[in-house]
Amino acid sequence: MMRFGKLGIMALVLVLLVTLVAGCGQTGDKDTDKNKTEEFKVGFIYIGAPGDAGWTYAHDQGRKYLEEKIPEVKSMTLEYVPEGGDAERSIEQLAQEGCKVIIANSFGYGDPILEVAKRYPDITFLHCSGLKTDTNVSTYFGRIYQARYLSGIVAGSMTKNNKIGYAAAYPIPEVVRGINAFTLGVKSVNPDATVKVVWSLTWVDAAKEKAAADSLIDAGCDVLAQHADTPAVQQAAEEAGILSIGYNSDMSKFAPNANLTSPVWNWGPYYVRAVQGVMDGTWKSEEYWGGMEDGIVDLAPINDKVPANVKQLVADKKAEIIDGKWDVFTGPIKDQSGAVKVPEAQKMTDAEMLSFDWFVEGVEGTIPK
Repeated sequence: MMRFGKLGIMALVLVLLVTLVAGCGQTGDKDTDKNKTEEFKVGFIYIGAPGDAGWTYAHDQGRKYLEEKIPEVKSMTLEYVPEGGDAERSIEQLAQEGCKVIIANSFGYGDPILEVAKRYPDITFLHCSGLKTDTNVSTYFGRIYQARYLSGIVAGSMTKNNKIGYAAAYPIPEVVRGINAFTLGVKSVNPDATVKVVWSLTWVDAAKEKAAADSLIDAGCDVLAQHADTPAVQQAAEEAGILSIGYNSDMSKFAPNANLTSPVWNWGPYYVRAVQGVMDGTWKSEEYWGGMEDGIVDLAPINDKVPANVKQLVADKKAEIIDGKWDVFTGPIKDQSGAVKVPEAQKMTDAEMLSFDWFVEGVEGTIPK
């Protein structure tokens, strides 16, 4: 009896131990399930690639910021997506992949987004620089013209022969607006300076951008600015021994001697706000156009070769913009013919700025149809 009792007790202890271990395992699984957060897919359609250091690079920095701030987000990207029919297929692909938010970073994706959005009413679409919205489609952009004006102050102060060149992409209101803002900044400090425009007719093509820059250099320009994605214009200025203004991101590393500053984008905070709104169920379609006060646009650090008084002038004007005391397209503003388009003290409306189809006084060049 005594021997049997010992064996029984040992067996009972063994059963209890196995049960306890199993129970611990079950509790751990439950805790793990609790700690798991559902993945939230966000898709990005890119006109270029992050490595171009320009437009797409800036958007991709915003994507990384989004993942950092909202750990549940898993992003997917499709690069070098042409505008038009190919874009519709790419947007459809991301929808099929289960993306709950799809973000497209180029103007020409507008119609494809609207078509796909009709088929997927439960997906939210964000279209950068677009003009058309729908129930599940927002447009978003930033008032980069504010930073362009400030960079114009720098360029106008640094030119020696009053000939400034501008390598532009496509003749759409966004680009025209940027050229005008830059020129107004130039003229505010240097009434004798002019801004010569050459169109590359591309968003991302280093060879064409370089050719546009070379033609401006051949025309005698000693400062170059750009609305183009690659650093090719900056590199052309560096090789020619002249000065330059970049765009999209701080391009000083590509032209350390030439580059004076760059109007830059900071998309991250907007992406966080929009995506978090979708996740919370508070998102509503909008036409977002934020300015320097939101931090979505800014000016990169100014090269030390720029005099301190010019830097101070830029800082003072930037403060006026952020405080809402003044904005770039406040009259009087004349067109190329010298006719007053915006009377003194009058400010252009957003609708007028979004449909810019004329150049301000001081611009040399035409707007192709």
